Amino acid sequence: MQAAPVRAHALPSVTTALRAVESLLLSSGQRTARRNAWTAVLEDRRRAKDRVESPYVPDAVADHRS
Repeated sequence: MQAAPVRAHALPSVTTALRAVESLLLSSGQRTARRNAWTAVLEDRRRAKDRVESPYVPDAVADHRS
């Protein structure tokens, strides 16, 4: 029984594969627009998380000072 061959390089990640497909299917402007939209989504999520957490900050500071 032979051992499995060892690969000299790692397989590309899913992200790398998706970006390769994206580059084939979309023009440069569409790629930029999609990435900008995704960045905006991530920023909106961060701001929403900050809004949810913000009411607890004054309470935590007051508890810490006591």
